[in-house]
Amino acid sequence: MSKTSSGGIDRIDLMRTFIRIVESGSLSAAAQQMQTSQPTVSRRLQALERMLGAKLILRTTHAMKLTDDGQRCYRHAKLLIEQWSALEDDLRGDGEEPEGILRVRAPHAFGQDQLIAPLTEYLQRYGNMSVDWMLNDHTPDFIAEHIDCMIQVGEITDPSMVAVLLAEVPRIVVASPSLLAGYSPIKQIDSLARLPWIAVSTFYRNEVTLSHGESGRSASFEIKPKLSTDSLYAARKAAETGLGAAIVSAWVVSENIVDGTLVHILPDWHAKPLPVYLVYPYASYYPARLLKFLELIRTVMPELSGTRRPRN
Repeated sequence: MSKTSSGGIDRIDLMRTFIRIVESGSLSAAAQQMQTSQPTVSRRLQALERMLGAKLILRTTHAMKLTDDGQRCYRHAKLLIEQWSALEDDLRGDGEEPEGILRVRAPHAFGQDQLIAPLTEYLQRYGNMSVDWMLNDHTPDFIAEHIDCMIQVGEITDPSMVAVLLAEVPRIVVASPSLLAGYSPIKQIDSLARLPWIAVSTFYRNEVTLSHGESGRSASFEIKPKLSTDSLYAARKAAETGLGAAIVSAWVVSENIVDGTLVHILPDWHAKPLPVYLVYPYASYYPARLLKFLELIRTVMPELSGTRRPRN
């Protein structure tokens, strides 16, 4: 290990501490994440500044700001730590089991239902791993929130991220028998426009577009939703009460269709399936915990109930 001449402090640890300060946004947050005290983090920062002969961070009572030297130091330190970690992994061998904590962001409905099986398999396969499984439908700030990866259902809008297509989720139109009883039988696509609607606002709000499975013909019509929600579970429950028709992921209503509490309307017509991605930032080095998770989830995701292999 490389040490300073005065304090015997590990330079790698100093750089890791500095990176954590920058990415967490404060010394106190860095200390909490590193499970140490704020004075310890402050001493490490001061030691690094003395060793480099440069002021890296300007601190006030309420804020901190990187100096120009600090910005350059952060870029170099990040690269050095990635290279050091890659060296450690290489010398330990490719067969080394991952260890530590994997921090994953997943969407609420998918994350508390379909994804628990592959998550359990990952943790059972790698006994030295633990996972922070955070359910949130919004894209995280990977660095500030210290997130390793995110499972995203829906199209990718940030080209700066690595996005690995895992599977796709079919979507269908459903409504309750009580709602349909008040209307003429739905036999044509145009008849759907007469129904009251529930919008899953993440994916559709004021217009519905469906495609015919055999012909590929598409049809669109406007809706004025009785209810708009970003929750699949809320949309399903509202549909069960007879509030309106809804387009939902097929897996979330499979049991409802079997027990008759919801009806799959016009089975030949469906909404565009939703892609499922594993998303993470670009880097020159990826830890084994992330690579092993990617390896597993790419294999099991298309086999989950309610998902299928991408068709394009």
